[in-house]
Amino acid sequence: MYKIKQLPEDFIVKEISHVNPQLNGQYAYFILKKTNLTTIDALQILSNKFKIPLKNFGFAGNKDKKAVTEQKISIFRGSKSFENVKFYNIESKYLGNGEKPISLGDLEGNEFTITIRNLNNNDVKKIQKLQNKRIKIPNLYGPQRFSKNNQLIGKSVIKRDFKKAAELILENTGANEEKIKNYLTKNKNNYVEALRLIPLKTRKIFVHSYQSFLFNKTANGYLKKKNSKNIKVPIIGFNFELSSVRNAALKNIIKKILDEEKISPRDFIINQMPELTSEGDFRDLFFNLNFKILEIAEDELNKNKQKIRINFTLPKSCYATVALEFLFQ
Repeated sequence: MYKIKQLPEDFIVKEISHVNPQLNGQYAYFILKKTNLTTIDALQILSNKFKIPLKNFGFAGNKDKKAVTEQKISIFRGSKSFENVKFYNIESKYLGNGEKPISLGDLEGNEFTITIRNLNNNDVKKIQKLQNKRIKIPNLYGPQRFSKNNQLIGKSVIKRDFKKAAELILENTGANEEKIKNYLTKNKNNYVEALRLIPLKTRKIFVHSYQSFLFNKTANGYLKKKNSKNIKVPIIGFNFELSSVRNAALKNIIKKILDEEKISPRDFIINQMPELTSEGDFRDLFFNLNFKILEIAEDELNKNKQKIRINFTLPKSCYATVALEFLFQ
């Protein structure tokens, strides 16, 4: 079985951004380089370090935790003096300023350099045969989108079961969890305000994770019918209407999932937490992969095995882990 991310350096991600820094503007742009941290965790560390609210930070996409990643971030009223920060596996480089924050989706894609380990000779030959070929990959969300309970927390929020959402969050340990626990000790049953102690960007991830779960379930159901045409699959949110789906097979799959989950698109309008209200969108059923091999060598971490280092780029919101899983099926 192939292995990835045995070392953070085995999974290198560089964001391909269309943000162009200027000389002036109230938003300072930086390259954030991080190792073994989620994007949110890295920004929280910077927030604490510079005494700047987390909401003042902007970024285009969440990057893998066990990896070495580079991405552009914006800081509202940030200073060039933040440049060349090096601590907690974080580095920053000042790029310039601009009039707009960097928001989710403000990127073209990502470049990946990945070391795949624990390979036998057949694995190596298989990858060599696939090099420089245009491979169609199912455009599923990767496991890092879901973490331990993210989609379950998101579903609980959508179902207005804020107590269950809090209980699921408290299965983990950390600063946010401690805040919630202390708050509920003094304010029993006020679960909405307890959840609001978690930064907004993180709370949105919970809802988006549930939407991603619904997408994967829809896409997998459609793929089982041996459909290979690259259609647009809905990401269910409050503006989704089942009547707008023209493909009969896809329509039946979505209806069944909505019934099984006991939800409706309008459930994504969350009056108790309007900041988490989420609209729908569409996502391609497939993306294309074309990779090149940079190195084939003995695997120093796995005895009598080989490693391959490959390089490729993917459009935004496409997952390298999903691509690799498909290659080794």
